[in-house]
Amino acid sequence: MTPRATRSTYRLILVEAAHSEPTGTDRPEPVPLTEPAGGTPPVVETPEALHTAAAALAAGTGPVAVDTERASGYRYSQRAYLVQLRREGAGTALVDPIALAGDLTPLVSALSGTEWVLHAASQDLPCLAELGLHPSRLFDTELAGRLAGFERVSLGALAERMLSYRLEKGHGAVDWSRRPLPQDWLVYAALDVELLITLRAELRAELDGQGKLEWAHEEFEAVRTAGPPAPRAEPWRRTSGIHRVRQPRRLAAVRSLWQARDALARERDLAPGRVLPDSSIVQAAQADPADEAELTALPVFGGRQQRRRASTWMHALRAAKDLPKSALPDPTPPTDGPPPANRWSERDPAAAARLSAARTALAEIAEAHGLPVENLLLPDLLRRVCWDPPHDLDADVIAQALRNGGAREWQISLSAEALATSLSTPAI
Repeated sequence: MTPRATRSTYRLILVEAAHSEPTGTDRPEPVPLTEPAGGTPPVVETPEALHTAAAALAAGTGPVAVDTERASGYRYSQRAYLVQLRREGAGTALVDPIALAGDLTPLVSALSGTEWVLHAASQDLPCLAELGLHPSRLFDTELAGRLAGFERVSLGALAERMLSYRLEKGHGAVDWSRRPLPQDWLVYAALDVELLITLRAELRAELDGQGKLEWAHEEFEAVRTAGPPAPRAEPWRRTSGIHRVRQPRRLAAVRSLWQARDALARERDLAPGRVLPDSSIVQAAQADPADEAELTALPVFGGRQQRRRASTWMHALRAAKDLPKSALPDPTPPTDGPPPANRWSERDPAAAARLSAARTALAEIAEAHGLPVENLLLPDLLRRVCWDPPHDLDADVIAQALRNGGAREWQISLSAEALATSLSTPAI
């Protein structure tokens, strides 16, 4: 049986693991990491405790490991319900932004100018920005793993590969809005930042050895400065199962039910799926019930909560029925980009040939550099360039088109010339 990691042995094992990279059968069995080296700290939930934690972080050295816990699947908002931070010389801080009414001002100055280390940073940066926290510099361990060519890039997988530690997962999808937070959840949260700084050092060395460190810096900066995604024009079209609804009047029913659900979910800060499942929206739109009795005869709608909301749902359905024909949604979703690639051969065979040639060229480049092809160039950008390429297929013109589409300079330097050749190749 693998021995349990203890506080006295943890740091020694970590240092030894960080300076060796065994492979194959020589790799040691990962050590289960079940508690933070310095114990699980108390939750920071008062202004006084926050000032103390901020002072400790400011006095620490090196990068700051950062993570958040949200209540996705339980709450409508994507706010942070816990913020975890760790820095050398300061230890770990578990900050409760709910108890602090979202005012984490002392952390702003404490973290100013520091490099933040996050795993899958794009998931955490928006809710951190809501709290007024913005990184000056960023290192994303998940993105670093992808650029290094690793197939498995979860935090647990990277911890095992690079540090020979096994992180026990199990509380990532729980309701973090619950108060008080259970102790085992806090242990899990603390462990999520326990290894990030050491993992950053190992991944940085790996990328440097592969000649990809500058690429990584460009990618991290793009994530840091990306900002929130633009809102979708018609978010209701992402209702699961909507592909089974084709008639405009039925689609209007889906839209109306979705909007009613969204308003109720927003008001009560509940995840929309907890107010009414997507499958029930689609089912009601297809069934077209004439009244509340017919509606509540459908599965899910007959439950106690849905019976109380039956008038809300019927109002939405009737509103869809009363719409004039000109106000019905188009069965074909609007798009500002090219059609799905599987339709190109029928609609534009030449564009389909360009896309095929370009995909082959990029796959070869990605393989030669040990990269996932989607990290070499975003698939959506590739499709856009292949569907409507510049008139001049010179490599410099292609490079500018990629730049305008958000590609980084390292991506452009690797792919522009190959794309110019692929787009110039006539269809056979």
